[in-house]
Formats: sequence, structure tokens, C-alpha cells
Amino acid sequence: MPSKERHEFEALSPWRSTPARYIVIFLLAVFFVFASVGFVLDAIDMGSQPILRLAVTVVLIGLFSTAYAATGITLRQRWWRGCLPLFVAQNVCFWLLHRWLPDGPPITQLGPADLGRFQNRLTFDGVAIIISVVLGYVGFVVVSIAESRRRIRLEFEKATIEGELAAAHEIQRLMVPDEVPPAPGYKIESIYRPAAQVGGDFFQVIPLHDGQTLVIIGDVSGKGLSAAMIVSMLIGTLRTISNVSQEPSQILVELNRMLIEHKHSGFVTCLAVRLDASGQVALANAGHLPPWLNGVEVACAGSVPLSLVASAAPEEASLVMHPGDRLTLLTDGLVEARDPQGILFGFDRTEALIRQRASALALAQAAVDHGQKDDLTVISIVRTA
Repeated sequence: MPSKERHEFEALSPWRSTPARYIVIFLLAVFFVFASVGFVLDAIDMGSQPILRLAVTVVLIGLFSTAYAATGITLRQRWWRGCLPLFVAQNVCFWLLHRWLPDGPPITQLGPADLGRFQNRLTFDGVAIIISVVLGYVGFVVVSIAESRRRIRLEFEKATIEGELAAAHEIQRLMVPDEVPPAPGYKIESIYRPAAQVGGDFFQVIPLHDGQTLVIIGDVSGKGLSAAMIVSMLIGTLRTISNVSQEPSQILVELNRMLIEHKHSGFVTCLAVRLDASGQVALANAGHLPPWLNGVEVACAGSVPLSLVASAAPEEASLVMHPGDRLTLLTDGLVEARDPQGILFGFDRTEALIRQRASALALAQAAVDHGQKDDLTVISIVRTA
């Protein structure tokens, strides 16, 4: 089976979500129900089959019926790919069986002994039919009840998770600003697009004293609810730290200390930028993608991501922005966008767009159109005066 079809089969196969014991019980139920047909056929033949052929016939009917059921459920719309070969194999097996063990001579006259054997054979067939049918239907009832309970439990768990995700999404919506506050001397544009209902990217634009503005962008490892909770904790801590320290490097040190104390098992990349109305910019990087100034990557001494090394202390760098200069901050969800063929959006496309002075919205939309796979955040900072 080609790899693409194999992946589609694995994605569609109901066996993937069904416990193995219920699959076994279901297939045994199919076996017993249809195996009873073998005893019915023996009764119709007036018990003329050799006992060995009767046993083999019952087993073959049960096995082929089970194979038909498993094939139909597994292949679904492509059932014929498996059922047609099974049909041919079934007819060949029964033809060979009849050649190997033919019927006995026709009954023309029954003596007392023959009549007794005939009655015993029919009684045996009748009892066997009842037992087979009962076993089969008991199996179907057991599987039906078990699957109903399992589906109710899964629906309840799904509803619970969806409720938690909705709450986390609402918390994150309140934490990640839809509109950034004004920054004296700068125009800031931000785009945040989570890959799922909640994401691990975060950013904050925090006004400071003396006309300064703090811009933070980061990415929490992982996805889903746990990443969203870390984001919420980071944003709350940022607000507290910014009231005490306004140095980008010190802010990252304090965030790292908080994550270490809470024993965060993942890591967080983070870039802190402080904007001064005069055009002076101070920045510190903790394992995050470097910023771009007018299409040129800003060289700044980075450090390991937060939450990995307790003693990590990012170095602080500085630059000057003149009127019209554009500073672009982004997360790796942009460069790691991947099309259906698996080709990354990559740094070359990103750099080309930034050199063309693409807006944050244009950068994000280009990655989404290419094939967004991860949370992405883009912040564009333009010096206006």
C-alpha cells in the first residue's frame, strides 16, 4: 500500500479508537452467528455430510464471515478490494472441501438404527444453531453496551476539554492585546495568529515612564492548554516586573527565575525591546529569533532560552532608529510555515518580504497562505519622529 493511502487508512480506520478486547468480542460474535449457517446447511442435507466436513464447513463459514466484517469495517468505501479476493478464496476452499469429503450416499430407506442416528444428528444441529446464535448475539450486546458507554465517556471528556480550552482562549484573548497602546515616537503594528484555539506565542506592549515603551515577544514550547497557562503566568509576571525594572536584560533574568522556581518542564524563548522616544533602542535576547532593522538582521548576543539554566543572563545590546526605520520582531511560526509538499516558508522568503518593508499583516498572511503549522506573531515597529 502506498504511503499516502496507508496514512489515509490509519486516519479513517475505526479500529484505531476501539479497545482491542471489544474488537475481539465483536469478531467472535460475527464468527458464531454465521457459523450457525453451517449447521443449518447440514440439517438441510439431512445430516448426510461427513462429520469432519461439517466441522470444517462451520469453521470456514465463521472465519470467512469474520474476514468479510473486518475487511468492510477497515477499508470502508474500498471494501471491494478485500472482499472480492475473499469471495474467490471462499468458493475455492468449499469446492476443494466437497472434492475431498463428498456427501454420503443418498438415504433411500431408514432402519431403526439409521432413524436414531438421523434424529440425533438433527438434534445436534438444532442445539448447535441455538448455541451459536446466542453466543453471537451476546457478543453483539456486550460490544454495543460497552461502545455506548465508551462514547458517552468520550463525549463528556471532549466537552470538558472544549470548555477548558474555551476558558483558556478567553483568558489568553484578554492577555494578548487586540490593540497596542500608543508608543511616543513610534507606530507599532502587531499580528497574532495561534495555530489552534489557544497558543504558546505571546507579546506585550507596556508603556513605561519618561515616554519609554517596553515590547516583549516570546514563544512557549509546546501547544494547547499547558502552553496557554504558562503564557498567562508570564504576562502577569511581566506586568509586575516592568514596575520594578525597565532594563530588558534584567526583565529576562527575572522571568527566568520565575520559571525556574515554578519548575517549568519546557522552555521559553523571549526577546525584550525598550523603545525611547529619542530613537534609542535597548534589547536583550533569550534564545529567540533576532529582530530585523530595515531588512537587516540585528546582531545581538543571545543566550539560552528561559527555564533551562538558572544562572542565564542575556547581554543587552543597543541601536538607534531614525525616522522611517522599521524594526520587525517575529516568532518561528512564520519561518516554519510549511506547504502541502513539506517546503518551509523559510528565512529567505521572510528576509525578502522584510526588505520590501512588508507590514506585519502582510508577513503573517504570507505565512498563513503558505501553510501555517505553528503559532505565529509579527510585530512591526516604525520610527515616526
